Amino acid sequence: MAGISEIYPSDRRSLAEVDTLLAAEGIRRDPHLDYICALRDDDGTIIATGSAYKSTLRCFAVSGEHQGEGLLGTVLSHLMEHELMRGYASVSLYTKPKSAKFFGDLGFYEIARVDGLVFMENEREGFSNCLARFEQETATFCTEKNIARPAVSQTAAIVMNANPFTLGHRALVERAAHENALIHLFLVSEDASFFPYRVRKELVQAGIADFKNVVLHASGPYIISSATFPSYFLKDAATVSRTHAALDIAVFERIAKALCIGSRYIGEEPFSETTAIYNDVMQEALPKSGIACIVVPRYEVRGQAVSASDVRERLKEEDFASIQELVPEGTLKFLESEEARPIIKQLKATEDVRHY
Repeated sequence: MAGISEIYPSDRRSLAEVDTLLAAEGIRRDPHLDYICALRDDDGTIIATGSAYKSTLRCFAVSGEHQGEGLLGTVLSHLMEHELMRGYASVSLYTKPKSAKFFGDLGFYEIARVDGLVFMENEREGFSNCLARFEQETATFCTEKNIARPAVSQTAAIVMNANPFTLGHRALVERAAHENALIHLFLVSEDASFFPYRVRKELVQAGIADFKNVVLHASGPYIISSATFPSYFLKDAATVSRTHAALDIAVFERIAKALCIGSRYIGEEPFSETTAIYNDVMQEALPKSGIACIVVPRYEVRGQAVSASDVRERLKEEDFASIQELVPEGTLKFLESEEARPIIKQLKATEDVRHY
């Protein structure tokens, strides 16, 4: 065999071979990939492939003529070495149920399973350690704020990306904070947004500083963003949304159990059909696990629902006069600062800034 090599975006011929190999497995090449590798035979034909996006592995396939030869293990070992070189010691992957045992034999551990999809990681105690971190952060917060740990019925959760943090996000937190004794706010920590996690965290902290019962957690890799969620072997957008929601719920149920969370607050979705489907699945499934799902109407300004995507659109045009009606003071101050210039430049260079 000729060995494994990287496939570059400019190598259209090799990418076409990869696509053909993936298609034979019922897989499309994921749009969110930053590394693609392929194993070739002595004639230079691609007979196995695998890819990565940051710390997630995806898009594995082996030619039907060469299955059973251990090629997938070879590709996986190469990807693991590559991930380690990039600084990712903790790696996760998504696979079809029929392949889960194979990856389990190669050192991956199952986190959650839904119809058609298994979420796995390479650290036996990875998820347990994350739950322990959430618990420690909560204990420290309650001690500092002199808050007694409330009953499940008075403990709620919110998950947000805050790209960037708006008055709509703040209204959601305010509603939950007023109706509960303790709020767990999980901020998606994956850097797959225009606003880096570090910035989003600072804006959220500034925006919720006056709420004394909201503990902020970095989500880690277990609360899954749309960028890291695999869609390449799901047939359509509706299926992607439903499966994403089902997986999110399966993971969240374990988090809720560990932190005694009794409800989850989500914002009403008047704009995105896929997010609306996601919300519908959550409203149906969460109560079955004993977790109330509270849908909060969108915060409005001048009769228009506030959204982070709208803020990004206006920021692209540097329309700060209208933005100031949509965001808290801390967010506006950042957007008008020099630190925000690279983000604005990136927005200007991007055709569609809404779907992030």
